[in-house]
Amino acid sequence: MVALAAACTEGLDDRRGGGEDDSRITVRVVEVVDGDTIRVDLNGEETPVRLIGIDTPEKDGPYTDEECFGEQATRYTAEALGGRDVELEFDVERTDRFDRTLAYVWIDDGLLNERILEEGYAVLATFPPSVRYVDRFTAAQRGAREKQAGLWGTCPGE
Repeated sequence: MVALAAACTEGLDDRRGGGEDDSRITVRVVEVVDGDTIRVDLNGEETPVRLIGIDTPEKDGPYTDEECFGEQATRYTAEALGGRDVELEFDVERTDRFDRTLAYVWIDDGLLNERILEEGYAVLATFPPSVRYVDRFTAAQRGAREKQAGLWGTCPGE
């Protein structure tokens, strides 16, 4: 795995590198479901979006029990995204088995998926072939683990 820690501190334009095709769309976030799933207004339709490359702990819900750091991860994503416009960038696969749109989420200060890993609110979750930023995400997780940030310093077994 290649460490790309320097990329984490550079500006947005530098952080966008990595082979993406610049096909992004701007949408409004209408709901944060949990730390790695949001709902957006996409062409007038409320659409679920799963953030690519990360897995946040579950919060208490109708189908899941709360996992360690689930509420904090949800709150972090809600504070970053609630009610704002974001850019979605797509990778090879456009939907998952639950029919959620798969995307990288760009906000004014960079790639949110990566920031969630850097701050220790998620673990790396790769599902080839949608692995465009895997090296960056691996470095972000490594840094969070080394700092014992977020769930890495709080949850047993992480």
